[in-house]
Amino acid sequence: MTTARSAIRVVIVDDSPTMRAILKTRLEREGDIVVIGAAADAAQGRTMIRELDPDVITLDVEMPGMNGLDFLEKIMALRPTPVIVVSGSTQKGADTTARALALGAVNCYAKSQSSGGLPFDDDGLLASLIREAAKVRFGQRIPATQRVAGEARTLLADRPRVIAVGSSTGGVEALQILLGQFPENCPPTLIVQHIAPRFAPAVARTLDQHCPPRVVLAEPDLPLRDGHVYLAPGDDRHLTVNGTQLLTCRLREGERVSGHLPSVDVLFTSVARFVGAQAVGILLTGMGSDGAQGLLAMARHGARTIAQDEATSTVFGMPRAAISLGAAGVIAPIGQIARHAFSKAA
Repeated sequence: MTTARSAIRVVIVDDSPTMRAILKTRLEREGDIVVIGAAADAAQGRTMIRELDPDVITLDVEMPGMNGLDFLEKIMALRPTPVIVVSGSTQKGADTTARALALGAVNCYAKSQSSGGLPFDDDGLLASLIREAAKVRFGQRIPATQRVAGEARTLLADRPRVIAVGSSTGGVEALQILLGQFPENCPPTLIVQHIAPRFAPAVARTLDQHCPPRVVLAEPDLPLRDGHVYLAPGDDRHLTVNGTQLLTCRLREGERVSGHLPSVDVLFTSVARFVGAQAVGILLTGMGSDGAQGLLAMARHGARTIAQDEATSTVFGMPRAAISLGAAGVIAPIGQIARHAFSKAA
């Protein structure tokens, strides 16, 4: 039986009394989670977080008073704690959630698409997200004001034809740092980020607004162009590359691979096949092992392969799995990965 000491301790921050009550009831019916505080606004939340030191925070970012994004930024700067965003069902809610993920929230939990409230029964999804978030241990963090340290300088002799990136938990924040250092005319870049499909368009918009290249959702048969980044839509289709002289995006239905659809392994394996040594593979923060086998395939085809280091990863699972296979030619902190991608000698 789970004791109070070993239970995951959660603080809820939400301006709606009804939502706080529903979240509390939903979590406390789990034997290993206890809600130790429920705050109506950022001021109450700040006090509870300071006094109670929770393992995980759930945060409604659309609150009166202090903006939820400002509050999240303060949490991550002063007392980094795993935060799950409870998102509204509107486009504004999705955009706000994407921005929150870029600021360091580790995951998002969506309210009902139809009613704007919580789904009647989520099959344990929220509890699962809480358990995953409780495993996060924050290491070195780059302040939001220092994330764009200048574009990576492309050495023409080393310029890759394609860059492929995989990420999961903590990945939106890592992607913003990585792409923020890409040159505007970067090689075509394809990304599989594990994210609910309803949030993928908002994540693409957020990255596009804060990074030099153009960031778009991948579409079937879309020709790959310099200066463009293609994000997998996350809608139960694998993202791959296809072609020889003219490379294009391909989105195809299929089974889960390494537990995911879309899968980083599937993307990396296709890049290994069609681009080979002219590619760069980058595996970022995330739980599990998706991408490790694919990065190994890229390395065996002569591609440059890079894994994010443990100190700057929100969750070191995916990079660790690749490193253990010998798939990563370079292991680097998130702030230095861009320059390794564009220069073999970096």
